[in-house]
Amino acid sequence: MTQTTVLPYLKELSSLLPDVLQGELTEAIAGLVLLLSFSTIIHYIIRVWIIRFLKKLDEKTENEWYEAVLRHKVPQRALFYIPLLVLYYGIPLIPVIHEDLTTIIMRVTASMMILVIARVLDALLSAGHSIYLLTEKSKLTPIKSYIQLGKVLIYLITALLIIANLADRSPFIFIGGIGAMTAVLLLIFRDTILSLVASIQLTNNDVLRVGDWIDMPQFGADGDVIDIALNNVRVQNWDKTITVIPTHKFLEHSFKNWRGMSESGGRRIMRSIRIDINSIRFLTYSEINRLSESHLLKDYISNKMKDVNEYNKSNLSANTKILTNGRWLTNIGTFRAYVIEYLKKHPRSNKNLFMLVRQLEATETGLPLQIYVFTDTTAWAEYEAIQSDIFDHLLAVVHEFNLRIYQQPTGFDFRELKN
Repeated sequence: MTQTTVLPYLKELSSLLPDVLQGELTEAIAGLVLLLSFSTIIHYIIRVWIIRFLKKLDEKTENEWYEAVLRHKVPQRALFYIPLLVLYYGIPLIPVIHEDLTTIIMRVTASMMILVIARVLDALLSAGHSIYLLTEKSKLTPIKSYIQLGKVLIYLITALLIIANLADRSPFIFIGGIGAMTAVLLLIFRDTILSLVASIQLTNNDVLRVGDWIDMPQFGADGDVIDIALNNVRVQNWDKTITVIPTHKFLEHSFKNWRGMSESGGRRIMRSIRIDINSIRFLTYSEINRLSESHLLKDYISNKMKDVNEYNKSNLSANTKILTNGRWLTNIGTFRAYVIEYLKKHPRSNKNLFMLVRQLEATETGLPLQIYVFTDTTAWAEYEAIQSDIFDHLLAVVHEFNLRIYQQPTGFDFRELKN
């Protein structure tokens, strides 16, 4: 066949080839558009009707776990699997699409289906955590760190499966490669691993709970724990600021937890009144008679005077009018007895917890008389009010015992001395 006879056939073939290709491309695009439209319509109809039905059912049942599942969009995410399923099985039904392109689309669609499953599991974990928070046990054992760890593992496995699916390789091949990257992963996730270990120890040993009042001055934290997560613990301070502390720092640094105080039902008052030592002396008869009229001291003075008189009478032959020859009541001892009785009768003191009034070692600033008592509440504002009321009264009544409160000299003191 000569060149002149072949050329007409080549020209005719070249003129027909673009039309064939153009027709196949148009048909393939049309098929894809129809398939995508069909899957989208199905998804929209099912999603709208099912979600509407589920919401109406929630309004009727008012079930807490059911509300948590809807709030975290578990069914919404699960329903997105339907259009992907239609697309996955519908692609091979379009015959004009090239086999390689069909394979690529199916792998991408399969990867999206894996991602949808991961998001559904994510939502289920969140819903399960919300349901757990409704129980009393959640206050004792927080599980948020475990939930977050579960989500991290889910998305790590998801990423591994998606990469394996797109590469058309077994996921175990990539698992073997991860073994070689262990050192790098440990370096990258160092804080996360440390925080995970710390979170497990804090939870299992019941060291920290949500709602605990903690004091951690190293990080400027003094307030209530409002969240215990995998990587950090959030503390709302009393000035309403938020301090975020890495979880593993609770194993590296000491902190004070006031939970025991809260559970006891009472908060401790431990403060001292400093008595001027120069004002301490024995009481006179007239002072004893005057103080015995107090309903808080009446029994104490009566019993004490009986013991003193019996002791002096049976053990002393010398002149009992000389105070150094026997026993007698002091103003500081009587005041201490008064404080004890006052605290016992106080309506806001906790009678079931330890109570003590004692003298500490005298110093250059006087004799400390320490009051050790618990209030009947742990509420901060009420506690401060009760403490103030107690010391308001004691500071005012101390002069009835002819005692003086010690304080550093002021300008007023020097002016009085000069006059």
